[in-house]
Amino acid sequence: MSINDTDPKKTVGEVLKWASSFLKMNRREPYIAEWVMKGLFSWTITDLLSRRQTHLTEEQWTAYKQAIEECADGRPPQQVVGHEWFYGRPFTVTPDTLIPRPETEEWFHRYLKMLPEKALKVLDIGTGSGVLAVSHKLERPQDKVTAVDISPEALAVARKNAWNMGADVNFMESDVTEKVTGSFDLVLSNPPYISQNERSEMDESVLNFEPQLALFADDEGLYFYKKMAEALPRLMNKDGHIILEYGYRQGEQVKAIFEQAFPEADVVIWKDMSGHDRALHVSHIDQER
Repeated sequence: MSINDTDPKKTVGEVLKWASSFLKMNRREPYIAEWVMKGLFSWTITDLLSRRQTHLTEEQWTAYKQAIEECADGRPPQQVVGHEWFYGRPFTVTPDTLIPRPETEEWFHRYLKMLPEKALKVLDIGTGSGVLAVSHKLERPQDKVTAVDISPEALAVARKNAWNMGADVNFMESDVTEKVTGSFDLVLSNPPYISQNERSEMDESVLNFEPQLALFADDEGLYFYKKMAEALPRLMNKDGHIILEYGYRQGEQVKAIFEQAFPEADVVIWKDMSGHDRALHVSHIDQER
């Protein structure tokens, strides 16, 4: 079956059936067919169901066919469509930014529920597309949010997302905290944490289409945790919080790094819905900066 084997005059339902088969034949997930159609045309699931017996326009068919071909070649559907959803909002993503994962959304939701109502100063390290910083600001407009990244291309995407959603976030180009001043009540980070030794275990679409800068870290994936553990004691306010994502095999190592950096704090591992170690929560910080 080639990309041209289907007739643009077929109904939406028939086109989806063809696209699912075409993706499966190319060893891609069949569900991508519906996901791409909804994302490409800004349709809801209700729209998709109600239009199954209708036909795509010529322009829609051309765009959809091209999108499915790109997905069949391995490009992530989020990049093909140009966005991924995070906490109920569509964020622009590009090859310069990491695609947000559901596991990140889990711990984001968890920490939001535990914060006090008072205004906080928040720092997002390695913001990428800005999903954490922008989502936090929209959920807690009283907070002052700063977001940093070493990649100017990623920062351009993050600024675009903030502008599109009306989030007042201060973005800054910085290698971790190198250019950061002031103090903070909450620090968030989903840094690069994959070791080069794990490259063979990764999905080819991630390796081929997502930015290496946002994926891999030296020192068995622990490089950025050690840099943050060294820098954050001088930046944290009393009773502040630090929440970091890490790889599911790194929990105890990251925990030990931050127990040494914050010996008086509570350092706790959070698991994700799959039962894997996923995030570290450092709280009750009480030490001299």
